[in-house]
Amino acid sequence: MADDLLRRVRPPNWQNPQPRSRYDLIVVGGGPAGLAAAELAAREGRSVALLERYRLGGNSLNSGSIPSKAIIRAARVLVSLRDEEDFGATAFERPATDFAAVMERMRRLRARIAEYHSIDRLCARGIDVFFGGARFLGPDTLGVADASLSFSKAIVATGARPQASSIPGLAQAGFQTSDTIFDLTELPRRLGVIGGGPLGCELAQAFSRLGSQVTLVQNEPKFLPHDDRDAAELLSMSLSRDGVDTRLNTAVVAARREGDAKWLDTLSNGVKCSIPVDDILLSVGRVPNVEELGLEAAGIAYEATGIAVDRYLRTSNQNVYAAGDVCQSYQFTNVAESCGRLAAHNAFGAGAQRQSNLAVPWCTYCDPEIAHIGLHPHEARAQSIPVKSFTIMMQDVEGAITDGLDEGFVKIHIREGTDQILGATIVATRAAELINEMSVIMNAGIGMRRLASILHSYPAQSDAIRLAAMAFLEDRSNA
Repeated sequence: MADDLLRRVRPPNWQNPQPRSRYDLIVVGGGPAGLAAAELAAREGRSVALLERYRLGGNSLNSGSIPSKAIIRAARVLVSLRDEEDFGATAFERPATDFAAVMERMRRLRARIAEYHSIDRLCARGIDVFFGGARFLGPDTLGVADASLSFSKAIVATGARPQASSIPGLAQAGFQTSDTIFDLTELPRRLGVIGGGPLGCELAQAFSRLGSQVTLVQNEPKFLPHDDRDAAELLSMSLSRDGVDTRLNTAVVAARREGDAKWLDTLSNGVKCSIPVDDILLSVGRVPNVEELGLEAAGIAYEATGIAVDRYLRTSNQNVYAAGDVCQSYQFTNVAESCGRLAAHNAFGAGAQRQSNLAVPWCTYCDPEIAHIGLHPHEARAQSIPVKSFTIMMQDVEGAITDGLDEGFVKIHIREGTDQILGATIVATRAAELINEMSVIMNAGIGMRRLASILHSYPAQSDAIRLAAMAFLEDRSNA
C-alpha cells in the first residue's frame, strides 16, 4: 500500500518538467487548498504549475482527516461487539484486536483516496507538477529545485504543521505527532496523549478502544475548549467510559525516559504526579508553514500566525493570494478547499468575491460525535446579539431510540424575537451527517417556522432538528 500511495502522491523516480516561459498561475502547496485552486484554474484554460515540498494531498490525506477517520471507524466497529447481546446475538468470544491489520486497512484506504488527486490526474489536466522546496525569488518569480518559474499570479497554500512544545525532556524522551502516529505498526501498551483538542480526543478514544491504556492530559478545565460546555462534558464521560484516564486542569511539566519506559511529570492544583507510558502523542495545535518561502523577496506580509490576506484572500503583493491553513483561522479541509477555489477565481475572475461569511460546519469524530456550525451563544452575546436556544435530547428522538444510539442532543440557537438561526451544536453518533442539514438550512436562510413544516423521514435521528423547530413554535405560542 505504501508503494501505491507514493506512486500517486510522490513518485520516487519523478522528474520535474521543463518550466514554461511564464505561467498564468503557480500554486505553492499541494494540499486541499492548493489542489482545488490548481484544478479550477486548469479547467478554465490557464497554464498552471503546482509546487509541492512533500506529498500531494497535504495533511488531510497523509496525516490528518483520512487516516484518523479510518482508524476511528475500525475502533468503533470493534467496540460495538461489546454490546452485541443487547441486540439478540448469542454470546461469543470477542476477537483480539489486530492493530497491524487496522493500520494496513487505513493505509489501503488512504492510497485509494489519493487516486482522486493523483499525479497522473493532475498531469492529465495539463498541470505541471514540481516537487521540491519552493521559494520566492522576487515579486513574480519562484524557485523550486534547480528551476526558476515566472508567474502572472500565484497562490500560497502551504498549510500548517503540528505545533512544537517546550516541555522539558520531551524531545529526548521521544514522541509522536499527527505526522508520525499513522506510521505505527504496533499498538502502544500505554499511550500518553498531551492535548485535549479534536485530534487528541479522537485518537485517545480510538487507541483506548483498540487496546491501549490511554492517559489524556489537558491543561484546561474541559476538553474541546472552543466547543459547547455540555458537549465537552458528554465527551469527558464517554472517554472515561471507554477506559481513557482523563486528567483535566493538568499541565505536563516534564518528560523523561527511564529504561524502556517514558514518564510524564504533571502538575494539577499543586499536586505532582508521574505517569508511566510507552509512547507519547503530542497534539497541542498547528502552526502555519510560512518559513523558508522567501516571502520577503515577494513583498508578502506575514507573521508567525500566518500570511496576512484581505477579504479577497489577496496578500500585500497584489498578484499573490493565499488560501487554507497558512492564512485561515478555521483549519478545516472544507474551508481550505473553498478558499482555494475562491483565491483562484479572484486571481482571474471578472468579479472578485469576498471571503465568504457562510457558516462553516465542523465535527470532532469521537463517539458520540460533536458537530457545530455558526455562532455559540457566548459569541452572539459578545456581538450584542440577543440569543435563545432550543434543545432536543436524543433520548427523546424515536429514531435514536430504535437505533440504540440515544446519547447526545441537538441545540439550535436563534436571534431572540425572530426565527433566524444563528448556530447549532449537535452531539450524536451521526452528528457529522446531521450538521450538514443545518448547513443547508442556514445557508439557504431557512428560519425555524419553515423548518418546523419540512418533512423528515421517520424514524430518523435527523428528526431531532425538526423537533427543535417545533419547540420554537410551542414557545412562541405560549409567549
